[in-house]
Amino acid sequence: MKPFDVIGIGYAAVDYLGVVPHYPELDEKVRMVDFARQGGGPVATATVTLARLGARASYVGKVGDDDFGEYILRQLQAEGVDTSRVIVERGEQSRFSFIIVDKNTGKRTIIWKTLDSPLRVDELDREHVLSGGILHLDGHEQEAALAAARWANDAGIPVSLDAGSVHPNTEELLSYVDVLVASHKFAQDFTGKSDPVAAVRDMARGRTRVSVVTSGEDGCVCKDGKVEFHIPAFQVDVVDTTGAGDVFHGAFVYGMLQDWDLRRTAEFAAAAAAIKCTKLGGRAGIPTLPETLAFLRGRSI
Repeated sequence: MKPFDVIGIGYAAVDYLGVVPHYPELDEKVRMVDFARQGGGPVATATVTLARLGARASYVGKVGDDDFGEYILRQLQAEGVDTSRVIVERGEQSRFSFIIVDKNTGKRTIIWKTLDSPLRVDELDREHVLSGGILHLDGHEQEAALAAARWANDAGIPVSLDAGSVHPNTEELLSYVDVLVASHKFAQDFTGKSDPVAAVRDMARGRTRVSVVTSGEDGCVCKDGKVEFHIPAFQVDVVDTTGAGDVFHGAFVYGMLQDWDLRRTAEFAAAAAAIKCTKLGGRAGIPTLPETLAFLRGRSI
């Protein structure tokens, strides 16, 4: 048995979230009605999701040697996520975000800062990268992600990609990806097709055997070599949508670990993301496995 179920390589940050009664106009002052500080980032939050669901997850990335970096690592470690291969860069400021959440809709606006020094290939431990059953990427650490994906392909390890934005090496990276779960924005930008059904078909090519396009409150469209279908989003009282996609990805990878079929995996991921949206921040509402299964049973799924 391998030491980990999933190795995640990508983005980790500190999120400062403020809930406001309405989005402010330029030069306007708005009083927050709620506030939270939590860990964030696509792959980092996906690994937390996996840990809460009961999987063994390791996060690989880079942080600065500042208070933000300490907070990022402390939050991951508290969730049981391995951080033994995180690089702490001296003199670097860690990633962080200011997130404005609209109280009426739960939708958010994110203002973020990235690292000046991305994770380098020579900072990766190849043996550790290959010590999991699945490699999960978000494409932010572009050169490191590409190298890790190549290694995983050579070792027969499935590669999952959380595709939120198109990056310079996206086309090349996709040639190593087995499971592509993309935001509607990525799908439209990458394929040139606004219809998620057309986009998910276009993305199901080459090595990619599973493609999914997520569209928030409109649910997701899924396709593999056997089936193609749409799953509507579960209806919940939305507090904040921050991190919903990250949680969807983590729960989707969990379904892959269980060898569930595509429909069951997508429904499970949609349920976990919906539950998350009932609380402020990307991580406070991440459910456990029993909570997610109970949610699905309550909806006769």
